[in-house]
Amino acid sequence: MTVTLPHGHIPPRSRRLFSLIAVLAGCLTALPALAAPPAEATASAEAAAALPATTATTSTAAISTPALAPEAAVLPALPKTAPIATPDTAPSVPAATAGGTIKTVLQRAFTLLGTPYRYGGSSPERGFDCSGLVSYVFRTIGIDLPRMSRAMAQEGTRIVGREALSEGDLVFFGRRGHVDHVGIYIGNGQFLHAPRSGRDVTVSSLSEGYWANKFIEARRLMGSGD
Repeated sequence: MTVTLPHGHIPPRSRRLFSLIAVLAGCLTALPALAAPPAEATASAEAAAALPATTATTSTAAISTPALAPEAAVLPALPKTAPIATPDTAPSVPAATAGGTIKTVLQRAFTLLGTPYRYGGSSPERGFDCSGLVSYVFRTIGIDLPRMSRAMAQEGTRIVGREALSEGDLVFFGRRGHVDHVGIYIGNGQFLHAPRSGRDVTVSSLSEGYWANKFIEARRLMGSGD
């Protein structure tokens, strides 16, 4: 039997159905919200995806950057400097040969030939006596000798025998073994000296004549040259 309700009224069974449908619709509406992850979690996941794969990779990249590289690898290699030479390591300068020094002595002595004899004299301007002449000549090459001939006979190396004489040797003369005269041997049995008052600087023979008989000994102040 069909019951006719007034206009606008819904039967009780229909109202229960509508209520059930409304509840189901509400549940369906809430499901997307429950399923969606929080916005903060999504942002964290995206940031994590942007990072390098491992911590070790990040550390390796930081070590290899120029800013963190060792100082020795960044600075350019310094040029090697030559060792400073010190007095112990500096190369030596060859000294003048004995032959060259003797030649200088002889050349200087020959320039004084003809200079007047003067007792106590020791310069070309004032004249020379025998020891003054010898000391002046050797002083020009840096050898200082005593002023008296007897003291000069104690210098250098004694030469035994006239046959062993070399140019530049000092030759001494005297009487009874006492030296009182000196000259410079110039080779070929001759020597240069200032003989006595009234005579000039001259060359005399050592192998004959007056001076040959007065010869006592000879001294060498330098090594003989070739």
